[in-house]
Amino acid sequence: MRIEYYLIFVLLFVNVIAFVLFGIDKQWKRKGTGKRISEYFLLFWCFAGGALGASLGMNVFRHKNNRQRFFVMVPLLLLFQILVGGYFFFIRM
Repeated sequence: MRIEYYLIFVLLFVNVIAFVLFGIDKQWKRKGTGKRISEYFLLFWCFAGGALGASLGMNVFRHKNNRQRFFVMVPLLLLFQILVGGYFFFIRM
């Protein structure tokens, strides 16, 4: 198999994790357990390639939409990841 297929699998996995983490954090917020996922940990998964999953999680769960850090960083990271992915998958071939 080509390395691109492995990269797609890893990115899919990271995006699913980011999406699920946003959902878990929103659920914990609603329950008021006091247990929360740190914003830095959520942003780490965005930086690791999960910006699409985080963006979907923000919209589906309506979570962290009012936080300026997420409102700005997640779309910028998503744009950057799309540009880098486009370069590697379409231009570099």
